[in-house]
Amino acid sequence: MPLINFGYGDLCGLLGEEVPRETLMERIPMIGADMHSGDTGGDAMSVEFFPDRPDLFCVEGMARALRPFLGLGGAPSYEVFESEVSFIVEDSVRGVRPYAACAIVRGVDVDDRVLKSMMDMQEKMHVTVGRKRAKLAIGIHDLSAVRPPFTYKAVKPNEIRFVPLASEEEMDLDGVLEKHPKGREFAHLLEGKDRYPVIVDADGVVLSFPPIINGEATTVRVGKRDLLIDVTGTEPRAVKTALDLVSTALAERGGTIYSVETFEGGRSFIAPDLTPTSWCITSGECSAHLGIKLKPKEIVEALRRMGYAAHSDGGRVNVDVPAIRVDIMHKVDLYEDVAIGHGYERFGGRHGQTQTTGSLMPSTRFSEGIRDLLVGLGYTEVVTLTLSSERDEFELPRIPAKGTVKLLNPISEDHTCLRASLFPSLMRVFRKNKHRDLPQRIFEIGDVVDGSRRKGRVCVAEVDSRSSFTGIKSVAETLLRETCTEYALEPSALGTFIDGRGAEVVSGGETVGWFGEVSPAVLEDFEISHPMAFVELDLAPMARKRG
Repeated sequence: MPLINFGYGDLCGLLGEEVPRETLMERIPMIGADMHSGDTGGDAMSVEFFPDRPDLFCVEGMARALRPFLGLGGAPSYEVFESEVSFIVEDSVRGVRPYAACAIVRGVDVDDRVLKSMMDMQEKMHVTVGRKRAKLAIGIHDLSAVRPPFTYKAVKPNEIRFVPLASEEEMDLDGVLEKHPKGREFAHLLEGKDRYPVIVDADGVVLSFPPIINGEATTVRVGKRDLLIDVTGTEPRAVKTALDLVSTALAERGGTIYSVETFEGGRSFIAPDLTPTSWCITSGECSAHLGIKLKPKEIVEALRRMGYAAHSDGGRVNVDVPAIRVDIMHKVDLYEDVAIGHGYERFGGRHGQTQTTGSLMPSTRFSEGIRDLLVGLGYTEVVTLTLSSERDEFELPRIPAKGTVKLLNPISEDHTCLRASLFPSLMRVFRKNKHRDLPQRIFEIGDVVDGSRRKGRVCVAEVDSRSSFTGIKSVAETLLRETCTEYALEPSALGTFIDGRGAEVVSGGETVGWFGEVSPAVLEDFEISHPMAFVELDLAPMARKRG
């Protein structure tokens, strides 16, 4: 989750009132956060927000959310004025990085705190919503240093030269990718492209080389500034989200938002568009979801504390959702905010009066037996995420991808799908612990998704200079023997294993697992420098035999 660092004094200044530190420490977690520090008496505070709320990834967004929540103000409202500035998106960028939009925020008092907050906000957006700049990249510029109209186009690598940010040397675009630290870090995003995207002004001054680096000419410095914000990316909704969030955050610093008209492919649009979306919920449905009876008036009050404009009409509640609340995708999201605004501490209710006796489910009891067995064999249990990436699940282990369950809107490139097997997760554990002493022996019992079916599995893995096919075969046979599973072994064709040192476990005419010694090529890709072997088995066939 994104960690936001800020100053207590800065937050109070944005709130417009000095709120006791103890109140902030108590109330901030109630809107969906985890306080990391702030009770030491110093000015520095830090808080970790859930990744579904990018509007809170900066101190300005926190202040905006806390004002109505603490009763210090109402729903945020931002007026957007016309600037008569235009932004031209040429057709040449369609195959490179096709979407872009701009906004202007005038009259921002930029000091060191604002500069730091701007940079932190950009980086948080790049890493989360922007998937490390692959999906979107943000630039903030000193508007007084350039002259509109602005043009976004794709050019040949040696066609344009400019001085990149934090540099004194003029370079062409290939030079930036080869010499500049940011160029080397993000060069892979433009790999295979014969043209690179740039944003220039009317005089040809380079504002930005997205998604790599801004130009030194538009560096934002301390003072009262008019700022130009550009966002480029590969998905239009993400571009709009970032532009709305950055421009409104700067407005919280006293700036005034001005629109920019973008001309693209024979059409034009005005950005930023902060028009709220209208929703309608009923008190009955909301109460049913939350498990407490709330009147329409109480729902309206709760929503207003969460920064919405809301009013009741009989049993219906009409809600205006601000453009910055990109996490609202379903009525259930509004019901959750009603619960937060109402206060979870006020839910109450009676404890059940019926005395019951609980017991473990048969599948859980079976897993506990497997767990005890592996602990007795000297293995340590680990628990890893069920989210993974197609690269870790299929590309690095040399396994053909089939029936992958992908996430529709992943928050990072490391979590784009549900895991199809357990051993890549264990290999990531070994990768992070490669500086630890050997041998390392671990196991995990958990769920995977095979096609559209969820399966319980056990995976046992070890890294040791003496890891071998024979050793892991004995572990596999112990698990199968102790669970009374009838099985046969057949050679495995998986590219994960060294040729001739991998086997499939067949039971009831179907493959229920595999084991073997991991290929050096796979070990190298996972940055593991010692021999490794693993066994992974489906639990269901073993549980049936055991039962």
